[in-house]
Amino acid sequence: MTQIQRKSLPVSLKGRDVLGAARTGSGKTLAFLVPVLEVLYRRRWGPQDGLGALVISPTRELAVQIFEVLRSIGGYHTFSAGLVIGGKSLKDERERLGRMNILVATPGRLLQHMDQTVGFACDNLQMLVLDEADRILDMGFAKTLSALLSHLPKSRQTLLFSATQTQSVTDLARLSLKDPVFISADPEAAGLATPDSLQQHYTVVPLDKKLDVLWSFVKSHLQCKTLVFLSACKQVRFVFETFRRLHPGVPLLHLHGKQKQATRLAVYRKFTRSKHAVLFATDIAARGLDFPAVDWVVQVDAPEDAETYIHRVGRTARYESAGNALLFLCPSEEEGMCRALEGKGVTVEKTKIRASKTQSIENMLQKLAFQDPEVKYLGQRAFVSYMRSVYLQKDKSIFKLEELPAEAFAASLGLPGAPKIKFLSREIAKKKKNAQRIVPGTDNQQVSEVAPHESSDEEESEESGDEEEGQESGSEAEGSRASRPPEEAKGSAKPSKTNGVRTKYDRMFERKNQNILSAHYTKLVDHGADSEEEDDFITLKRADHELPGAGLPESHNLSKRKLKAGESKKAMLKYKGAPTKLVFDDEGRAHELYEMQDPEEVFKGGEREVAEAGKKYVQEERGKLMERDVLDKAEAREKKREKKRKRKEREKGAPGDDAYLGPSVQPLPEDDGYESPEFELPSASDSEDEAAPPPPKRSKKAPNSRPERNTSPELNNLEDEEELALRMLRSRR
Repeated sequence: MTQIQRKSLPVSLKGRDVLGAARTGSGKTLAFLVPVLEVLYRRRWGPQDGLGALVISPTRELAVQIFEVLRSIGGYHTFSAGLVIGGKSLKDERERLGRMNILVATPGRLLQHMDQTVGFACDNLQMLVLDEADRILDMGFAKTLSALLSHLPKSRQTLLFSATQTQSVTDLARLSLKDPVFISADPEAAGLATPDSLQQHYTVVPLDKKLDVLWSFVKSHLQCKTLVFLSACKQVRFVFETFRRLHPGVPLLHLHGKQKQATRLAVYRKFTRSKHAVLFATDIAARGLDFPAVDWVVQVDAPEDAETYIHRVGRTARYESAGNALLFLCPSEEEGMCRALEGKGVTVEKTKIRASKTQSIENMLQKLAFQDPEVKYLGQRAFVSYMRSVYLQKDKSIFKLEELPAEAFAASLGLPGAPKIKFLSREIAKKKKNAQRIVPGTDNQQVSEVAPHESSDEEESEESGDEEEGQESGSEAEGSRASRPPEEAKGSAKPSKTNGVRTKYDRMFERKNQNILSAHYTKLVDHGADSEEEDDFITLKRADHELPGAGLPESHNLSKRKLKAGESKKAMLKYKGAPTKLVFDDEGRAHELYEMQDPEEVFKGGEREVAEAGKKYVQEERGKLMERDVLDKAEAREKKREKKRKRKEREKGAPGDDAYLGPSVQPLPEDDGYESPEFELPSASDSEDEAAPPPPKRSKKAPNSRPERNTSPELNNLEDEEELALRMLRSRR
């Protein structure tokens, strides 16, 4: 056993809380996994007892490594173990979570399961292990860890292990340990945080020469396994893509936090199995990962602090093997970093790089950036990411942004010029705003110089980062100022940049298209090069603008068309996903609303039972169809009878029917004594009168047709004609 295992195992097996501090590669993983298995075995832990031990790791790769070690040493036990990390299917983890006795997890995903997974309980937890506990707190998991501890029982046993463990009483109280025992692996060698078998060197390299030195190092160590640390994800991507196109003659890999989980695991396993390879990585690979047989750890960018340096170089010279470490430092970082390392007891020797052995790749990178726009874009993002990482560092005695050669660094990345960095312009604007100024027209001496305006090339362009576009916009602004009439220039009373301070009125008159833009629209428009070249601190952005709906929800400021489009089913499914609903059975268990049955449970009887179930289903459906067919036929016959009945009623013309058109008109008598006044018929004999045909009778099919006019010669007076007319009118009514 190693020192940390020999000292911590007896204490852990007694049930005491342990604080273990040991340098990297000293066997801390077995120091807490062996007590986990032993304690659960002694207490006869079974599947029905639920979760018994919980191991929390700061990174996914370290959690995977711990889980693999647990599988290798726990194969002789009947415990069930699970791995819960981000980037995997939440549904699959949720189904298996309730059956686990030992769980290895990252803090964020574990808290998500505790809050959302139905039936996941830790009330019976026996042991809690925090690996790399200080890193968990440094990565911003302090609130998450506090929330996790609130879900766990207080009667548990807690084990904390790390290479740079602090013994602060505040940290221990926050992690709620009970009378912990502090165990250090090498009390006789206190202050030595790195093993003796590790050869550590550093070299001073200007920022614009780092990639040249790194390329020369890789070309001269093709038969080695090298781990290269950079400060930002975009730097890792740029170096990997450019070096891959230059074909150094050794396999290249890259690992950073922006990759998907499956890709990260594949890269981790591939580098573990490789004999000769170069892995470009961020600090995600600096903690706890056990890469076998790593020959060199090269730190191109300076670590955040001495603790990060210790963890980085700990990836080599693990346990009893040897290793080498090389640190690149800028001239402005050398003094501060050496002082910080000496404070932690780390001795690093200085070495020099032969200029004759260094190959410059600046021209090759420029050619790649010219031929491939993707490489140029990655270079711009890498430049901005590195400058921001230096700007955000806490220790300003080491990281001095103003002393870095920005233009030369951009040229070393193959860029035609330094991209714009907006956070620098904001910082300059603050300095200019707080600086003391003289009043124009007075003889008083200026107390302090106004902060010089940096060139716009040092500002970040989030959208394009293109140097040519910046030059075009700058020339366009110069042209607009040159085209201003001399009367307007005199009226603006603009002092020169060297002997005065520009006022807000000067800046207002320098804006383009001021005669056509309204005041409201001017606040919403980013004026581009002109506004950036002046004072950025007066630029109003859309988020800060107070619209009439200020104080109301953000949705009140949107148009009706956008609100309606956002409420559509398609938009809701796109951004919110398909709706889900849980229902509870009589026993209180939660189920999805439309839940499929388990095929294994339904068809557990074999093929014969499946065939019988199919035949039974077909017979039931056939019976239902026959019953429905009988009902449909009866309904059709009833409709046919009703239709026939209505047709007969229409033919009879019975009252109350829709076809009834009123009483039929009776025909006039054959001889009513009428004689037409207009046409005097000649007198005829009685025989002829008797032989005269009667007027035609009205047809039954047309009861409302007009009756034919009777021209009887007996109706000679006007009264008879009126009477006839009245009868005809009544018949029409």
